[in-house]
Amino acid sequence: MTPSTENKSFTTSLASFISTVSNPPLVAIPVFLVINYTLLYNGNWAWFSFLSIFFVSILPIITSSLWILRNNLEVDMPRREDRIYPLLLVILSYVVGVIVLFAAGAPPLTSALMVCYLNNTLIVLLFSLFWKISIHAMGIAGPATALIYLFGWPGLAFSLVVPLVVWSRLHLKRHTPAQLITGTTLGYLLTALQLYLLLGF
Repeated sequence: MTPSTENKSFTTSLASFISTVSNPPLVAIPVFLVINYTLLYNGNWAWFSFLSIFFVSILPIITSSLWILRNNLEVDMPRREDRIYPLLLVILSYVVGVIVLFAAGAPPLTSALMVCYLNNTLIVLLFSLFWKISIHAMGIAGPATALIYLFGWPGLAFSLVVPLVVWSRLHLKRHTPAQLITGTTLGYLLTALQLYLLLGF
């Protein structure tokens, strides 16, 4: 193996690793943990974190994995049309999550972010009917916006991983630049708009 080939292999492996760990349901886990712990560090943050993570991560991962196995698909579901049914199941989980969090009296930001996940995924579903917008890009930019809302300027630190995620998806040829730019832009703008409407500045 030549140095050039080794370098390409390492780069592809790195891109695959970044792409895997930045899967939106996985990204949501530390984000909700940080938000709930910050807002409820002396309260029942673990309970609200469990509720959040169950509906935003665990249930979507289970349903999507079962669908992938049943239909013998790639984990990334590279074909646009393969996304539709799993997205519908994810949306259903988010709907229930929103209801449960509001009923349980979760912190406003926690409930609002779940609403953002619901609405942003509805937008992804609409796009997926005719175009393969990047779920990864949207799924990293949305939580990044929530952390900026919570922490202010220090919250921008999380946004440093956004270019890495975009690069990984581009390097793996999962998306075009336009699909990645659109996903990132909508992730930031839609989440910011919803948080403003739901919570104010």
